[in-house]
This record gives sequence, C-alpha cells and structure tokens, in this order.
Amino acid sequence: MSEELSEPTVVRDNRRIDPETGQVRGQSAEAPASAAPTAPTVGGPDDGAADAELDAAQGLAAARLDELQRLNAEYVNYKKRVDRDRDVAKNAAIAGVAEALLPVLDDIHLSREHGDLTGPFSAIADKLEATLTRFGLERYGQDGEPFDPAVHEALMHSHSDEYEVATCTKVLQPGYKLGDRILRPARVAVADPQG
Repeated sequence: MSEELSEPTVVRDNRRIDPETGQVRGQSAEAPASAAPTAPTVGGPDDGAADAELDAAQGLAAARLDELQRLNAEYVNYKKRVDRDRDVAKNAAIAGVAEALLPVLDDIHLSREHGDLTGPFSAIADKLEATLTRFGLERYGQDGEPFDPAVHEALMHSHSDEYEVATCTKVLQPGYKLGDRILRPARVAVADPQG
C-alpha cells in the first residue's frame, strides 16, 4: 500500500546552458552548422556590448555602494548626536533639580554647624546629601584656601599682614558644583596681603 501512494521524485534542470557540455539547451544535435554560435567570439560584434553592460553594472554597483556608505555614515553621526544630546539633557535636568535644592542644602549646612540638626531629621538630611552626591553634586569652599575668582564670590574684603596671597578668611556660604560646572560660587570673605 505504501508503494502505491509514493510517487517517484522528479528533478528538472531548467538551466539554459548544460553545465557538462557548455551547449545551449533546446538546440538539437542535428541543428545546421549555419546556426548562431553559442558564445560570442573574441573581437566579435557582441564583445563591445558585453563590455558596456559589464561597465554599466560595475558603475551601478559602485554608485549603490557609495550611497550605502554615505547612509551608514549619516546614521552613525545621527546616533552620536542623539547620545550627546541625551547626556546634555540628563545633566541639565540634574543641575536644575540640584539648583532648586540649594536653599535646602544651605539650611541643612547651617543647622549642622549650629548643632540644631539632631534626631531623625539628621538622618533625612544625610540621605538627601548622599543622594545628591551620588549624582555628582559636590560642596566646596574652606577657610584659609587661596581666593580664586572663578570659583569664589567675594562678599567682604580686607587687608592683612598674615597672608602672602589673596585668601578666603571665612566661608559665608559654601559653593556647589556638579562635575565641572559651578552651580553657585562659594561666597567668602577675602583678605589681601598688606601693601
């Protein structure tokens, strides 16, 4: 019964040129000798047309490759620009939040200096400062450091024989920076050397 249901497999080779003989299929062996040749002869009339077709195909392939390379370069540049813009937007958002919290951080700092920050509020303040530090916010400014107008804002000015260079004698309000960006300069009292 299985022999009746199974049909023999038939494979048909539809190639125009026979791979074994190199002859064009469909022409009988009795075809007259005056029939057209199966392959163009070197220097024949078809030789120039074949070269022209090959040159056209190679030119088209080169043009498509050039378009593909240009498109790929545009995509890579677009990806870099999007990544850069994403980083800029992220940093701007973090800086905006940090700047909005600077008055709160000032109050926490003053409370801690005066010993008023105790109990559970101290733990909350520590968590807030630790979270902002994790995002890159850094407090700076100490008494006795050299005055740098790029990172300090002088609110008071005096002269003293104690210092050889302009020095921050008192930090009135600490400065904050986010990475390399100054969010607020440290507000300080400055003493210049006498004479």
